[in-house]
Amino acid sequence: MTKYRIGIDGGGTHCRGRLVDSQGNLLAECSGGTGNVYSHYESALCEMENVITELFTLANLPINEYGDSTLVAGLAGANVPSVIQRLTEWRIPGLRHKIVSDVETACFGAHQGEPGAIFICGTGSQGAAWDGHRFQLMGGWGFMLSDLASGAILGQKALRMALLAHEGIIVGTPCMRHIMSIFQDNAEKMLLWTQQAQPKDWAHYAKVVFDYARLDDCHALGLVKQCAAEAEAMIKALIHSSFSDIALLGGLAKPITPWLSDEVRKQLIEPRGDALDGAILLAKRLWG
Repeated sequence: MTKYRIGIDGGGTHCRGRLVDSQGNLLAECSGGTGNVYSHYESALCEMENVITELFTLANLPINEYGDSTLVAGLAGANVPSVIQRLTEWRIPGLRHKIVSDVETACFGAHQGEPGAIFICGTGSQGAAWDGHRFQLMGGWGFMLSDLASGAILGQKALRMALLAHEGIIVGTPCMRHIMSIFQDNAEKMLLWTQQAQPKDWAHYAKVVFDYARLDDCHALGLVKQCAAEAEAMIKALIHSSFSDIALLGGLAKPITPWLSDEVRKQLIEPRGDALDGAILLAKRLWG
């Protein structure tokens, strides 16, 4: 019987960890840096190892207890085949483990291990469906190729439109003027910012767009409606492929929901747990 279970959620901007005993009692929780093994392979694994060590330290457990422990880690980027292959080389002596993508643990947690689907729309976006035996994934190929209905893509579209309005190519609106004012109404300052901007930086502007959409700003409304249409395309594809209940997760889940069609909103359910719940539950399912 496993004495301790470790769950890691390496989605988003931080790597979160949870340690429980065989009865599911919480022993420790902590967080570290990024858990994205596609963009930061070495440092992400280092952060995960640091989180595991910190969990055992907080729980006053010796490191040699790894032999009585199991780990399931859901890491961003672990859906990429080349990364999956590379992860087979990682191990902590004595620790039984399984590494999957963060969307898989999120799906497992949202439906408490029962069949179901999720669509995560946060800084990035990805969908997953669990049929009780295997996962089917959709999206999750990054900011340049994928991430429909994500904060990063919405922010990128907003800045592009703000620049068009600034140059008089389209009509300006309060939303577009507000965004340009952040860059002192200077296109070069915006250009220089883009050279260093990460997806999370682009996603910062999603809230601005939603705020102005509620004020009936025409450009903000158009952007939000596009975002909702992208979300619906992903949600409908997940429902069609899985015939399952679907939960909407991520930072854009709440603001985008009112903009979805009645048909799609009726298909949505509240998640029953999060990615850490899913990781712990999957560890129990795999090793008892």
